Amino acid sequence: MNALALPLAERVRRAVRGLDDPPSSPGWNHAEIADLLGEVPLKLAAVLVGIVERPQGLSILLTQRTEQLAKHAGQISFPGGAIEPDDASAVAAALRETHEEVGIATHLVQPFGYLDCFETVSGFSVTPVVAEIDAGYVALPDPREVADTFEVPLAFFLDPVNLRRRRVSYGGRPRDILEFPYGGRNIWGATAAMLLSLVRRLEAAT
Repeated sequence: MNALALPLAERVRRAVRGLDDPPSSPGWNHAEIADLLGEVPLKLAAVLVGIVERPQGLSILLTQRTEQLAKHAGQISFPGGAIEPDDASAVAAALRETHEEVGIATHLVQPFGYLDCFETVSGFSVTPVVAEIDAGYVALPDPREVADTFEVPLAFFLDPVNLRRRRVSYGGRPRDILEFPYGGRNIWGATAAMLLSLVRRLEAAT
């Protein structure tokens, strides 16, 4: 069967890395930011790329950080954070952080794959865990970290007209920042780059 004829949910499952094929460093963007990272080992983190099946199609769960945070205040992000010593894996860390930040119980989240690792200028190697979230979930954000949760249709990210690139000077040379403006919000930086990674995998799988 032609991949384009498959339901989008099945296309996503086929496009991402399986749970038996976890990604490893370096991240796919390592060459772009290697000059900013130096020789200090990267800290490990995980985020949840949570996909919700709605009657109108698939959507992706995102959070908006509170304005009081010392880092990434007000930014749009996936649920996630540093992998702690007690976390058995990146999957365990992503599930724990999703429950802590957004209040979604672990049994409502079914991980099924990964995107490739992504490195951040703040010194993290991030493993994106792709999972299906039960459509009946109720978000209960931790107000210390999360101001709001919302969903964006996956189809929005698949339309190339919605991706913008903004060139800035950072670390002594020009660099491109990715942005997906949506509904008065600006999804940019690492979150936009990881979403683009998912889009590129879906394109390559068709």
